[in-house]
Order: sequence, then C-alpha cells, then structure tokens
Amino acid sequence: MAITDWPEAERPREKLLGRGAEALTDAELLALFLRVGIKGKTAVDLARDLLSRFGSLTRLCTSPATEFASIPGMGLAKYAQLQAAMELARRALSEQMQASDVFDSPATVRNWLRLKIGTLPHEVFCVLLLDARNHLIAAEELFRGTLTQTSVYPREVVKLALRHNAAAVILAHNHPSGAREPSTADELLTRTLKQALDLVDVRVLDHFVVTALAEPLSFAERGLL
Repeated sequence: MAITDWPEAERPREKLLGRGAEALTDAELLALFLRVGIKGKTAVDLARDLLSRFGSLTRLCTSPATEFASIPGMGLAKYAQLQAAMELARRALSEQMQASDVFDSPATVRNWLRLKIGTLPHEVFCVLLLDARNHLIAAEELFRGTLTQTSVYPREVVKLALRHNAAAVILAHNHPSGAREPSTADELLTRTLKQALDLVDVRVLDHFVVTALAEPLSFAERGLL
C-alpha cells in the first residue's frame, strides 16, 4: 500500500506537521529524507531496510559513499544530500555555541562533538576556544593519531589559545574503538595541558571523550579536572 493510501494521521509528513519531528520514528524521519521508495517498497519500508542493514542511524549516516550508493534506491546523489544534511546540523550547533554561553546548553556541545569527531575511524584531538563569556571563538583539530595513540604537544595547544586570545578552552578527543572510559594516558594528558594553560591564564573548562554511539564523557563531571 502506498503511503498516500495510509490514514492521514499515520503519514510521516502529516505526522510531522501536526505533532512535530520528535513524534516520528527513525524510519519515518529517514523516509521523509528519502521521499520515495522503490518498486514494491514504500519510503518507510526502504528506510526500515536501511536501518536494519546498518544497525543505527549513526552508522548509516557515516557509511562510506561506495557502500551507501550500492544499495538499490540510493546512489551518490542521495549520499551527497545526506552528508549535506549532516553538515547543516553541525553548522547550526556551531552557531548556537557562538551565540551563547556554551554551558547554557551543554547538550549542544556534546551533540556537536559527536557529529564532528565521534564517528571518525582515526583518533583526533581538538580544542574549542572560548572568549570570556564562554562563547565559541573557533574549534580546531590539532593532532591526529592512530586508533590507539595520539601525540599532543602542550606548547601547540598554548600557542593556539594565545593566537585566538582565548580565555578558556574545552578539550576533546574521540575513541574510535567505542570505549567511553578515559585511559590513564588521557588523565595524564589533561593534567599536563591544564598546568601548561594555567601558566598563560587560560582555563580548561572540560575534556570530553567522544564516541559515536554514547554521550561524550565529561572529565569535569567525573571530577578529573
């Protein structure tokens, strides 16, 4: 049965317009993005198949272009649209952090970090640079390492903070393995960076460990700063 033959209250578009996007399931939201299905399957059926194949929205949205485009009904054009939607979400969250105190909405910072570095296959270390009102000045990736180790040089972090005239920073790195707990090396690095930045009067507000499928872990909330 075509979606147009469904009761109006059950159609994804009408459901969104009447009750808001949060009322839709993952499959229904994805169906609105897909717009049309394929022969024998509605857009919702196709969306359910995609979620079943990839296991989650996160894995779907971060799948390689070749794998995504090889699925019947998809293609490189649809892949480009999906990546554009992801980037729009990142930029919208970045604008929110620039416009207000990042601690007014800590979920915004966490969501941005997950979108930015949570799904990368390699480990990266990035710094969010903040002004005296805790508004975002810039976010920069400083170091890139292997899946198990990243070398971070304190002098480079200090130079970056001074170049942007930052009053405070938030540190973040990802664990591609999916392990959310900080390692002993993570804790040692945080203490080293905090000591180096204290010398130039730049506060370290937090350090997040970021993974794809879980909320980023906060060093501040764990009492590790």
